[in-house]
Amino acid sequence: MIEVLRWVVERALAACDGPILVYFLLINTSYLVLMIAASVDLASHLRRRTWVDRDAAAASPMVPGVSLIVPAYNEQSGIVSSVESLLSLRHPRHEVIVVDDGSTDDTFAALVRRFELVGVDREIAADVPVQADILGVYVPDDGRTRLTVVRKANSGKTDAVNTGINASTQQLVAIVDADSVLDPDALIAVTEPFVVDPVRTVATGGVIRAANGCTILDGRVVGVSAPRQWLARIQVVEYLRAFLMGRSGWSRLNGLILISGAFGVFRRDVLVDIGGLDHGSLGEDFELVMRIHRLFKERGEDYRVSFVSEPVCWTEVPVTRAVLRRQRMRWHRGLWEVLWKYRGMVLNPRYGRIGMVVLPWFWLFELAAPALELGGLVLVLAAFALGLLDTTYAVLFMAVAYGYAAVINLSALAIEELTFHRYPRWKDLAICMVASLLENFGYRQMTALWRCQGAWDGIRGAKAVWGTMTRTGFHLTPGRDAAERHSATEPDPTTGADAAAGPDAAAGPQAERGARSTREAAA
Repeated sequence: MIEVLRWVVERALAACDGPILVYFLLINTSYLVLMIAASVDLASHLRRRTWVDRDAAAASPMVPGVSLIVPAYNEQSGIVSSVESLLSLRHPRHEVIVVDDGSTDDTFAALVRRFELVGVDREIAADVPVQADILGVYVPDDGRTRLTVVRKANSGKTDAVNTGINASTQQLVAIVDADSVLDPDALIAVTEPFVVDPVRTVATGGVIRAANGCTILDGRVVGVSAPRQWLARIQVVEYLRAFLMGRSGWSRLNGLILISGAFGVFRRDVLVDIGGLDHGSLGEDFELVMRIHRLFKERGEDYRVSFVSEPVCWTEVPVTRAVLRRQRMRWHRGLWEVLWKYRGMVLNPRYGRIGMVVLPWFWLFELAAPALELGGLVLVLAAFALGLLDTTYAVLFMAVAYGYAAVINLSALAIEELTFHRYPRWKDLAICMVASLLENFGYRQMTALWRCQGAWDGIRGAKAVWGTMTRTGFHLTPGRDAAERHSATEPDPTTGADAAAGPDAAAGPQAERGARSTREAAA
């Protein structure tokens, strides 16, 4: 038996030796290109920031209006502070549209009490398809507050967003998670590309940052610290790498195909043209941007999907392996489903660099990477155990591979520190540096396994069930975890049905943001 295994491993090593080296060179070269492109993009952003007067922009009637759509399901503990925060954003013309997706807690009651909502006889447009009936439309009694609350039967986040699109009245539509926290200048920053290039810009996204460890007061991040849990600390580095380097680099190369569902801005007419969000997609944010690319490529029109290299949106990330596992499985399954749906665009010259470069890259270096990494690791360990591997060569190769990954992480931290300097204490920066090194030892392999499981579930068509997710509150003091914990149930994307979350005390206007769902922690 050992001899058979030895023969198999020998043949596998011989067959994979060349391809592994080529793959290693290609993926790391592409990361280097993205790093350079991201650096150029960040430098350009910083130059623009020196001459852009955001105070003037915040008062200018020339800035396009924005409808902020907030899909909410059982968010009673934080919906009031969320809405107050969004209403206070600096922007000359923005409205907040909360779509209560059939909440079974006091989400709607909390809004009624705080904003003195009254029902109005308003007909909602049917510009994009929706599945559930609207139960009522409500506005503040004062007639001045730019808030609309739409109550509807429960049918999931996607349908809630589409309902919000129909209810929106402004030129631009921003989709915001109810448990996200925006910086005061978030709308001004993320809509800047629409002002600079109003004809071509069709969608923009901003940086999503991990809020764990931060102090949130009255819906604002007033203190930034590293989280207490190492699981969250590593995700801080992941988010920096994904947004400051990955998406910023792709944006510079005109190849951005993903805008986070936690915070993205789109032209309303474009959303109407494509029929809103896809009800059947698990990765609805990714699928939405892909549909936009396909629409404009097939029309032959010049357009731009942009990324704002500035931290504007904060969201809580998972702090337990169970929650993180479900999230990563869901993300990778969504990646598979969208890439498979748009496989006809791959290597098709009609779709330009999206079809010829970006989509092949995502197939090879995003979708396939976890399986190839785990397969390579198993092969190396088996060869080492059977005495078939030159130990020195193996150690050097692994050191180069993981060392390069650490350099990428440290570069993302350096970019953040040099440009935005959001971590005022050296201790927090040092913690993030250590986390960037620890990611390669256990965490990376663990998430790779989960991602493979998610993709396999998608390939074999298994029913997607999100299951019970733990909710943890944002922090009252820097670096301290909230004591409150309870369970909520994630919506089943195959049915759009949500189950009731456990009740929390409703937050008053001056309260800290309470327990938040980690179900949509983005990237």
